[in-house]
Amino acid sequence: MIDSYGRPVNSIRVSVTKECNLNCFYCHREGIKGEKDILIPEDFETLFKVVSSLGIKKIKFTGGEPLERGDLEDIIKISKKYFNDISLTTNGTYLKSRVWSLYDAGLNRINISLHTLDRETYKKITGMDFLPRVLDGIQESLKTPLNPIKINMVLMRGLNDNQINEMMEFVKNSKMVLQIIELEVPVEGEKTPWYIKYHVPLDDVEKYLRSFNPEIRKNPLHNRDKFLIKNNGSKYEIELVKPMHNTEFCKNCTRMRFTYDGKLKPCIFRNDNLVPVLDELKSGNEEKLKEKFELAVKLREPYWRD
Repeated sequence: MIDSYGRPVNSIRVSVTKECNLNCFYCHREGIKGEKDILIPEDFETLFKVVSSLGIKKIKFTGGEPLERGDLEDIIKISKKYFNDISLTTNGTYLKSRVWSLYDAGLNRINISLHTLDRETYKKITGMDFLPRVLDGIQESLKTPLNPIKINMVLMRGLNDNQINEMMEFVKNSKMVLQIIELEVPVEGEKTPWYIKYHVPLDDVEKYLRSFNPEIRKNPLHNRDKFLIKNNGSKYEIELVKPMHNTEFCKNCTRMRFTYDGKLKPCIFRNDNLVPVLDELKSGNEEKLKEKFELAVKLREPYWRD
């Protein structure tokens, strides 16, 4: 499907729960403000069947923390019937005991939020002392065929902006990829004191990575730069995610989002153009759901543009 700005919609990002066992102060909660989780695996199957029939073959599961759902493996197993690229974003705190069951259910790759390797800094960011659990989960994930394993590092001034080298060392001898992510808010949030305090533009990080004389490739999603840095005869990968005031980010967005309370969300930064589809999911009305998905695609427009 193609939106009004010529952008294909070829993936969907599905929030399966609002629940999370961390309390990260920066969290945008996928831009969702719903009240409760109300969907069961059968509801998700109706969604999967319709969007895959429209040509979408990539899905990413998110939350909250998606592993708060004990039936996540069931949902992934259902999704395997409809998608050929199944990924998950998680905080990693439950991975050690469940990563193999997730893989067996059909998961292909995984993103793990890890903003620091310093235990005290981790507690400041997340509100919890769970860093050892996350590191154990990452080590167990590295034993699985999941590939790549992306480490999501949201950069924050005064907290972890001096830890980039340490994180690069952490990933460089493995199949892990480091994603350095700019702190993001809608435009109305740019004047808030916490954002002014913690936001770090990634320009200097990009200059630093270029100093390694890396091979540079593009991730088609958001036209992101991927830096492949030489390491003892091989290469490891650092990816920059720059969502703020970035017309390339929006111009190359190919995602539709779906909220845990049953709405299609055309843009992470906006909540004024959501399309509710809960009735269609609960009734199994696939034709009406298809119409509403097509409407959501028509409502897509770049948030940052020239």
